[in-house]
Amino acid sequence: MPELPEVETIVRDLNSRAPKILGACFVDAWTDAPKIIKKPKNFSDFKKQIRAKKIKKIWRRAKNIIFDLSGGLSLLVHQKMTGHLLYSKWQMANGRWQPLKKGVLQDSVNLYIHLMFWLDNGFMLGLSDLRKFAKVELWNTAELINLKEFKELGPEPLDKSFTFKKFEEAITKKKGKIKQVLMDQKIIAGIGNIYSDEILWRAKIHPAKNVSGLDGKELKSIYRNVKKVLKTAVGLRGESFSDYRDTEGRKGNFDKARMVYQRKGEKCRRCGAVIKKLKIGGRSAHFCPHCQLL
Repeated sequence: MPELPEVETIVRDLNSRAPKILGACFVDAWTDAPKIIKKPKNFSDFKKQIRAKKIKKIWRRAKNIIFDLSGGLSLLVHQKMTGHLLYSKWQMANGRWQPLKKGVLQDSVNLYIHLMFWLDNGFMLGLSDLRKFAKVELWNTAELINLKEFKELGPEPLDKSFTFKKFEEAITKKKGKIKQVLMDQKIIAGIGNIYSDEILWRAKIHPAKNVSGLDGKELKSIYRNVKKVLKTAVGLRGESFSDYRDTEGRKGNFDKARMVYQRKGEKCRRCGAVIKKLKIGGRSAHFCPHCQLL
C-alpha cells in the first residue's frame, strides 16, 4: 500500500505537472468499477456533482489525497494497496485505456485504469488499480474536515510542529509493540509496513519490543529516524517494490535505500547477520536479530 512518501510524491507531482492541474475543471468521468466510488454511491450522481468543478488545491492528509474543489466540495482519493493516479492522455482501444504517449505508461502495472477523469486543460487523470481496492469519495469540504475518522488522524510526521515532545506524548500513551504503534494512524499519520521496518532497523529497535519498555534514548532514536527515513523516501520518490508508480507511471527510487523490508534471508548491511521476518498483529516485520535485540 502506498504510504506517506508515495502519496506525498503523487501530491507534489499533481501540483507541479504541466499543463497545470490547479485551476482546471472536471469535464467528465468514466468507470468500469463503480464500487470504487464510495460517496455518492450512484456513479451518475458522482459525475453530475463533480462536472464543471474547478480544482483549487491538492493536498495530503495521512495516506489520503484531497482535491479541494469549487462549490465547497472535496474529492478524496485513497489509493489503498495497488492504486496510483496517472496524469496524461489516453484513448480506449480493445476495451482498455491505452496511453497516447509511448514509454513507461505502457507498462502493465499502469494499464489497470478503472476510473478516468477528463479535464478542461485537455489532459486526463486516471486511477490505475489492479485489485480495485481504492476508495474515491466526494464530500462537502466542511463535512470532510470535521469527519470523526479524519479528525482522529495523528500528527503529520514531516510537519515542523511534530516535535519530539509531541512524538513522545503520542507514543507513550499507547500500549503494544512498537511496530504496531508506529503504524497506528491515530498515533502518527502515514507510516505503514515498509517504513516502520526501515525506521526500526535504523533505530536498532526490535519491532516486537513493547512501547512501555523503551527508554528516552530509544524514543529519541525512533523519532529522529521517523523524520530521516520519510524525508529520504520522499526525496527518492517512494518505493515501487509492488505496484506504486508516480503520476507519469515511473517507479520510485527508495529501493536503493531499502535496508530490511522484504529482505528476509539476506545479510544485514550493517552487521552481516541474516535478516529475519516475523508476524506482529497479522503484519510482517523484517529485522536484524543481531542489531535489533529484544
